[in-house]
Amino acid sequence: MPTRTSIISFYVVILVLQVHYMYTKDLKSSCSTCRQITDNFNKGFDRTVKQNFGGGNTAWEERKLSKYETSEIRLVEILEGLCDSSSFECNQMVEEHEDQFEAWWFKRKTKHPDLFKWFCIETIKVCCPSGTFGPDCNGCVGGSEKPCHGNGQCDGEGTRGGNGKCNCNLGYKGELCLDCTDGYFNEEKNDTFSLCTECHTSCKICTGPTNKDCDDCKDGWEEDDDEACIDVDECTEDSSSCKEDQYCLNTPGSYSCKACDKVCSGCKGPGPDQCLACSEGFMEEEDKCTDMNECDQPESVCAEEHQECLNTIGSYKCQCAEGFHEEDGACNPAATLEENQQSSEDQPAEHEDL
Repeated sequence: MPTRTSIISFYVVILVLQVHYMYTKDLKSSCSTCRQITDNFNKGFDRTVKQNFGGGNTAWEERKLSKYETSEIRLVEILEGLCDSSSFECNQMVEEHEDQFEAWWFKRKTKHPDLFKWFCIETIKVCCPSGTFGPDCNGCVGGSEKPCHGNGQCDGEGTRGGNGKCNCNLGYKGELCLDCTDGYFNEEKNDTFSLCTECHTSCKICTGPTNKDCDDCKDGWEEDDDEACIDVDECTEDSSSCKEDQYCLNTPGSYSCKACDKVCSGCKGPGPDQCLACSEGFMEEEDKCTDMNECDQPESVCAEEHQECLNTIGSYKCQCAEGFHEEDGACNPAATLEENQQSSEDQPAEHEDL
C-alpha cells in the first residue's frame, strides 16, 4: 500500500504541474494582450494623423498640427481606444504601464520606433523575438531563424512561456520534425531540411509516390501479382452487409450501400432495369420493372356496384362512377342525394310553445 509520504508527494507533483501550466498559460496570454495593445496603438496613431487639421489658415494650422502630433492630448486619445471595456487584462496592462507609454511617447519614440519591440519585449518583458521562447528568450528547436526546421510550431514562440518543443505539422514527427509519419515518405531530407510527401491513397506506409511503392497496403486494398496495392471490390464478395432493399457500390478502399429504386424488390444497381424482382404493383416489361395497370385486369378489382377503377403508381383505388356519390360506404345516385337534401330543406321548422 502507498505510504502517507508517497501520497503527499504525488499530490505535490500534480500541484506543481498545474501551477506551471497556469503560469505558462498566463505568460502566453500576457504577450498576446501586449501585442494587441501595441497593434491598437499603431492604429490609433494612424487614425489621429491630421485630426486637428481642418483647412483654412494653412500656416496657422500647420503650427497647431505640429504641436498636436506630439501632444499629450493625442496620446490620451490613442490610449483611450486601446482596449474594449470588457477586456480586464488589456485595461489592467494599460493602466499599470501608463508611465511607460508616456516615456516612449515623449522620450523614446524617435530612437525606438517599434513600440512592440520596445514595450512588450524589452521593457515589460512579456514577449520574446520571433523564433525564441521562455523567460530568457532562448532559441527554439531547430534555431530561431527556422524553428522546427519549418515543419512545425515551437511551443511558446514569441512569448516568455512555453517549453520550446516542436508541435509538428501534418505528415511530420520527431523532436526536430524531420521524420515522416505513416502515410508520408521523405522526398528530400538532410540534417536541416525534410520534405514529407503523402503516399498513394492505397498505402499505409511507403517509400515513394505510387501504389507500387507501398510497404503495406491500407485496409480495403490488396497486393496484386506486380506487388502493387489495388482496390478490393467488396461488392463481389459475400461480405457486403447491405440490406435486401439496397445495392452495393464499390468505392476506392471501401464500399457503400445505396437504396434500390422503389419499383424493385432487391436489386443489383440503380434504376428500374437493375431489379432482382419487381415490387408489388409493378411488373417486368422490356427488361425493367414498370407500373402494373390493375384496372386493365380481366376481372374487375372494384367489386362494389357503381364503382370504377383508377390506376395509381404501384397500386390503384376504387371510386364512385360519374353520376354517383359515396354515402355510408355505398355509391348512390347523385339525384337521390339531391332529393334527400331538398326534402330536408322543405321540412317546416319546429317552434317552441310560447
